Amino acid sequence: MQENYATIDGNKIRYLESGKSGDTMVLIHGLGASAERWLGVIPTFSRHYRVIVPDLVGFGYSDKPSIDYTPEMFIDFLDKFFLATDSSNSIVVGSSLGGQLAADFASTHGNHIQKLVLVSPAGMMKHTTPALDAYIMAALFPNMKNARAAFALMEGSGRKVDNAITRGFVARMKMPNAKLAFMSTLLGLKNSETIDKKLPKIIAPTLLVWGLNDPVIPITYADIFASTIPDCHFHTMKDCGHTPYVQKPDAFSSIVLDFLSSKPLNTD
Repeated sequence: MQENYATIDGNKIRYLESGKSGDTMVLIHGLGASAERWLGVIPTFSRHYRVIVPDLVGFGYSDKPSIDYTPEMFIDFLDKFFLATDSSNSIVVGSSLGGQLAADFASTHGNHIQKLVLVSPAGMMKHTTPALDAYIMAALFPNMKNARAAFALMEGSGRKVDNAITRGFVARMKMPNAKLAFMSTLLGLKNSETIDKKLPKIIAPTLLVWGLNDPVIPITYADIFASTIPDCHFHTMKDCGHTPYVQKPDAFSSIVLDFLSSKPLNTD
């Protein structure tokens, strides 16, 4: 696995890269996360694909400029990032915020995406939940106590959260402008329109994965995605919360790879 950097709009963007395949898979993290959130599945996916995993602008170890972090800004960023990393016409996997951005991008850049995987995507929920409140608290006041409480709620299964996840989150949220980017993104999502009108425009075959016990974005929101995206396959994961690829990486990888091999990739 290599750590690389691209320059997008003058900002230094960090990303991980692994695998030598001619087919590319891009993994897009959620709010307040980083490329590290995908470490449990990168080795498996990289045996089949060239895997690109960015820290979105404003997050992880990428630059955090003082800008408005709106969905439109992120879509423009992704467009430029895909071009800069030769990742057009790729498989795109997005979680939470990353799922919303992946779906939004797919609705307007359909020819650039072979297949789409959405994991508990944001974009429809406009009210908060106790788990999301705890996560926001941990971002604004980053310490191990707050982070452990937040991730325990988000995990949703009662299993102990890996200390490396909470330590990494606390360290990143203490970086300059990290809180600004986090809250600006949150407000940008709150003030944007819901994504339901864009979902029928997605032409890529899509897999929707949701943790059955997700307390951040409850599984009830899955219905609108599953029923509105034209070619959508829906899979729930038992004993999983908001990040099933962290909690059950082997099972998640198997579900995704089965979907990707189920029919020829869309090349229109």
